[in-house]
Amino acid sequence: MIRTHNLGFPRIGAQRELKKSLESYWQGEIDSQDLFNNGQQLRKNNWQTQADSGLDLIPVGDFSWYDHVLDMSALLGCIPERFKHDGGAVDIDTYFRMARGRSVDGGDVSACEMTKWFDTNYHYIVPEFQPEQSFKLSTEKLFDEVNEALQLGHRVKPVILGPLSFLWLGKAEGEAFDKLNVLDQLLAAYGEILNRLSDLGVEWVQIDEPILVLDLPDQWKLAFEQAYHKLQRGDLKLLVASYFGELADNLKLVCDLPVAGLHIDAIRSPEQVQQLIDWLPSYKVLSVGIIDGRNVWKNNLGATVSVTQAIQQHWAGELWLAPSCSLLHVPVNLAFETSLSDDIKSWLSFATEKLTELRLVKAAVLDNNCLSSDEFSRNREAISNRENSSLVHNKDVQRCLENVKSLSLKRGLDFNERIKLQQQHLRLPNFPTTTIGSFPQTTDIRSNRRRYKQGELSQADYQSVMQQEIADVIAKQEALGLDVLVHGEPERNDMVEYFGEQLQGFAFTQNGWVQSYGSRCVKPPIIYGDVSRPQAMTVNWASYAQSLTDKPVKGMLTGPVTILNWSFVRDDQDRATTCQQIALAIRDEVLDLEKAGIRIIQIDEAALREGLPLRKKQWSEYLNRAIEAFCITTSGVKNETQIHTHMCYSNFNDIMSSVSDMDADVITIETSRSDMKLLDAFEQFQYPNEIGPGVYDIHSPNVPKIEQIEYLMQQAARRIPLERLWVNPDCGLKTRAWPEVQQALRNMVTAAKQLRQSVTVVE
Repeated sequence: MIRTHNLGFPRIGAQRELKKSLESYWQGEIDSQDLFNNGQQLRKNNWQTQADSGLDLIPVGDFSWYDHVLDMSALLGCIPERFKHDGGAVDIDTYFRMARGRSVDGGDVSACEMTKWFDTNYHYIVPEFQPEQSFKLSTEKLFDEVNEALQLGHRVKPVILGPLSFLWLGKAEGEAFDKLNVLDQLLAAYGEILNRLSDLGVEWVQIDEPILVLDLPDQWKLAFEQAYHKLQRGDLKLLVASYFGELADNLKLVCDLPVAGLHIDAIRSPEQVQQLIDWLPSYKVLSVGIIDGRNVWKNNLGATVSVTQAIQQHWAGELWLAPSCSLLHVPVNLAFETSLSDDIKSWLSFATEKLTELRLVKAAVLDNNCLSSDEFSRNREAISNRENSSLVHNKDVQRCLENVKSLSLKRGLDFNERIKLQQQHLRLPNFPTTTIGSFPQTTDIRSNRRRYKQGELSQADYQSVMQQEIADVIAKQEALGLDVLVHGEPERNDMVEYFGEQLQGFAFTQNGWVQSYGSRCVKPPIIYGDVSRPQAMTVNWASYAQSLTDKPVKGMLTGPVTILNWSFVRDDQDRATTCQQIALAIRDEVLDLEKAGIRIIQIDEAALREGLPLRKKQWSEYLNRAIEAFCITTSGVKNETQIHTHMCYSNFNDIMSSVSDMDADVITIETSRSDMKLLDAFEQFQYPNEIGPGVYDIHSPNVPKIEQIEYLMQQAARRIPLERLWVNPDCGLKTRAWPEVQQALRNMVTAAKQLRQSVTVVE
């Protein structure tokens, strides 16, 4: 028997209905009942879409108000003390406070940390554990949703994050302790979850254990064996799901777990399928992820049918087919795209289309006659068209790549000598203040940008209104007393999309939204062909901003690795080659900014670490190519030009050597939620260049107080010589509102001035 199922569906809605509902609720425009009603309708639509595609089992529990890991914390009653939870049911406002900050009485409190979900651009809320952590079922959300789906007549498969992955992804708070010490208490709570699901009449439960594709310590491998022996039960079938990579040395462990089935990612690691067939007992279900759940390219159905038939011939047990991972990571429906060229659109497949592909593969595996259908004929034509399209291949770009080896990737002087030349020109004080780049994207800014794209504003009028926004931002920064200014980026919709729109080889969607975190959605560019830069992208805006002030204005660029990692990347050539093409395009922009008199240029590599392969044996190759790409962008820059870079949500301990090899004059990082603990890596490595640790958590509506900023910088000064410290927010300010931004930056500048007078190092 062959069954089809799905690991998860995009929760945001085809028109970002979830985003709109959340933001309306946070702004007090709707109440909690309206919010819940909107969520219920979204779930109903999602389930029906999947049912219409012919799935045999539909996931339930993949819908989330903010993040599925936070959902698990709420379900288990794992609420940090600062949120003043009384131990009863976790209500929706407590849930949002954990994600966004603020306490039950409306006062400011730090939100839980947020970091990247494995090597994706999705962010999860980090669970927090205490040495005496207890767990107690504290929400009905999962069980209510299972009931909803059952009442609608769907065959459901509840989805929960597995206990070992939940523990691994969390952090130990307070005194250091082994997180595995609380595993027994956690398993008791998981047992209650499974009992509740069994009572509802559920047959299968999908338990996601994505950490199985990581390098796990021996004690964690042993914990898997112990945990699933405790969770096994005769009345409920458990499907353990792994994805994003290969099981490798964990494969035998997983095959021996006392569960009813196993899901593997055959897109990221097709080579593991045969070994799994050899080792997995045939009385268990083998679920194979044969449709790419992380990219948007149309599946080569004929090839996939052949691969699946080969699996079927060698596998004696029950076979399930699915996407490789949750479809959370791709847009909802290609039908909403009306502006893409017919060629490019014919090459694409979003979440809804991927489920159709799954149905077609199953049908053809069961009946070879399906291969001659019109659907398969159209698929073959699209695959062939893409392979041979002149849109994809550019001989000029290929020739430019041949010259990369001739570039000198080292700055002319060492940092200690460069910084002296830079300081002679910039004359910055100790604790120089700056921002990361963007300022609030107001309704007027978005409206004018939209009107320009729709042809309602002329080029001249658009330039005029954007210049007025830039002038306003420069004036506000000067009034606040910031030392290094930015132009505010009013012309940019997104830090990657903006550049992709001006580079050849990129395509853009109208509604290709993907959730990044909470209500934050992005439209990743689609890199379909060879990349080049036809003309300057930022020089005019930066030059205009610099003409308005005597203070230095930073040129703001997105780095090649981040553009690559935050795009849907072509799969017909290796990613390293595509990254080099982007790096050469950004290099052209860097040199043009320098020629225009911009003396500080920030090249953001926010996503450098998230692109790390999940297995450490593959890190070296990735890091070498990533650092080479960054160095390509700065090759040829004068010593007097100060190069900045910015990185978000990164644990730097294990990649410090590579970060240092970037040789950026200044690196700015997110540290406000970690109490500057991320700087430990820079201290231990004795990082030689300058650092701007974030002091303003821009993902929370809280305004940092002066004394809070001073405290954070004092913590930083314990680790880094004060003469090498900058003061800045964690990230760009585009999602915040002007009143809170101005107050926060005013406090930041005041704190920096007070620090210059007297720095007290906290012991």
